[in-house]
Amino acid sequence: MGRRLWALLVKEFIQMRRDRVTFGIMVALPVVQLIIFGFAINTEVKHLPTLVLDRSRSAESREMRDAFVATGYFHVLRDVERFSDIEEALQSGTASVGIVFPPDFAPRLRRHQTAPLQVVVDASDSMSAGSAISAAQMLGMVKGQEAMIRRGKSPLTVYDVRLRAWYNPDFVAPFYMVPGTLGIILTMTMIMITSAALVREREQGTMEQLVVTPVRPLELMLGKILPYVIVGYVQLSLGLAVGMGLFDVPVRGSLGLLYLLTLPFIVANLFLGILISGVARTQMQATQMSFFTLLPSILLSGYVFPREAMPEIFFQFSRILPLTYFLRIIRGIMLKGAGWNALGENVLALGVLIGNFATVSLLTFRRQEA
Repeated sequence: MGRRLWALLVKEFIQMRRDRVTFGIMVALPVVQLIIFGFAINTEVKHLPTLVLDRSRSAESREMRDAFVATGYFHVLRDVERFSDIEEALQSGTASVGIVFPPDFAPRLRRHQTAPLQVVVDASDSMSAGSAISAAQMLGMVKGQEAMIRRGKSPLTVYDVRLRAWYNPDFVAPFYMVPGTLGIILTMTMIMITSAALVREREQGTMEQLVVTPVRPLELMLGKILPYVIVGYVQLSLGLAVGMGLFDVPVRGSLGLLYLLTLPFIVANLFLGILISGVARTQMQATQMSFFTLLPSILLSGYVFPREAMPEIFFQFSRILPLTYFLRIIRGIMLKGAGWNALGENVLALGVLIGNFATVSLLTFRRQEA
């Protein structure tokens, strides 16, 4: 029995070695998971993109501005001239915080009066908003104590930090999670089903029969994609119905615009699924590679953990994930009422990904055809 069992074990390891793709995934997946969980996932959100509207233009306001930066929680992108610039940046997702100093900020401090300043936070990302609010409150207390100590008086409120949480002021968890979960469902379905279905057709010989027909490779790819586009829209509709009906998630923007801008996201994932099917040899490999793609999408796109808290290398890697841009689109429309002007940059990024994925997929398909 021992010799027979040993022979079977040797046979299985030889089979693993021959199946290099599966063996590579088995080795790489835990390593990637450990690296992502160890470095990329960080609940302490710092370096939040911030805009400053300084109507005081004084030494006191500049000192307070520098104090915000010194905390490490705020990264000032630029100074703006209008409050509408802050509104547009928070709506589009290019900034998470806006700091406003009123014109009488410095005169009130010089008269030993309470000086107000406003901190506007994008609360559609509850984790980032919580970090920003806590840091702003603590900074106001610390700077106030420093000012009173310098004056030799008892501690009083010197800096009145007025916090404004926009888009999800009550920090309702489903408002933040449901739109993101819709993106995860679409990602998982479009990539996994498409890649597995195409590999199954190749295993059954159906793909070879289609290849010898007059149908061109691009036409064949489009024919495989279009049915799943319809499936994606059905899933989106069901998800919106559940989110709005069961969790009371609002849709503050245009529902038609949401359906329109979901199309490039679905197409990008479908081409990614076709690309995986061109590399995978078996349905098992296709499923493993799809999961290998899905894991970074969940952890690095901003679905759960803010991208601002990630190391630079992971922040840049998240730019090749379609879900990164779709989260801004769906949360922007549903929670912020964002329009095309605020979301156009994300749609353009998805278009670039579609072009890249389609090109590589087509080249892979033609190589297999040859």
